[in-house]
Amino acid sequence: MVANIKSKIQVPKTAETPPSRRMPNKNVLPFFQKLAAAIEKPETELEYQSNFELLIAVILSAQATDVSVNLATRKLYAVANTPQAMLDLGEAGLKSYIKTIGLYNSKARNVMKCCQDLVDKFASEVPQTRHELESLAGVGRKTANVVLNTAFGQPTMAVDTHIFRVGNRTGLATGKNVREVEDKLIARIPQDYILDAHHYLILHGRYTCKARSPECGKCPVYDECMFKDKAKFIEK
Repeated sequence: MVANIKSKIQVPKTAETPPSRRMPNKNVLPFFQKLAAAIEKPETELEYQSNFELLIAVILSAQATDVSVNLATRKLYAVANTPQAMLDLGEAGLKSYIKTIGLYNSKARNVMKCCQDLVDKFASEVPQTRHELESLAGVGRKTANVVLNTAFGQPTMAVDTHIFRVGNRTGLATGKNVREVEDKLIARIPQDYILDAHHYLILHGRYTCKARSPECGKCPVYDECMFKDKAKFIEK
């Protein structure tokens, strides 16, 4: 059951727009330079005060908005912000805090199992390797990548629906699945931008390069983007 949930909530099956022509190499550096100039704070919008809080927030954020997760965790973390405190709260108690978040029943089970593993196997500390993170309930490759990058400063790329769309639409990294897009992004992103690239791309996809109505008229990387229909989305 847990394995099926991981797969379901972490892997978009197809691109939301057909893949564009590959972005020329000469466009890649200015693409990130312009995103960096436009996005003042390349950081997650999930609220957290510790690596544990970040891990739980990322688990809860699958198929849910960061806003909904933050509303729940503000109250949750006030009473349970360590693995043992979460276990003491119990699954039913946890559900009372996260019931407004999608898939909360499955997520509550995973969080309880995750917290037990953290206590039993990792001395209540969030591990710093992919293998150990992915051994935790509710943690797949995308969640591990977020934690490795945001908590531990590792050059990983967590591909969610926003980044999958941006990669394909702009031509920066086209692919039929998230792993293909992830690998291409890691290969193409300039070294100076690799640590913040995940946040640049997700924020760009969330607020500018939107799924149904991309705001191409105010896009800072319009000239570098290879989206063939971009002219149609410029405001008249």
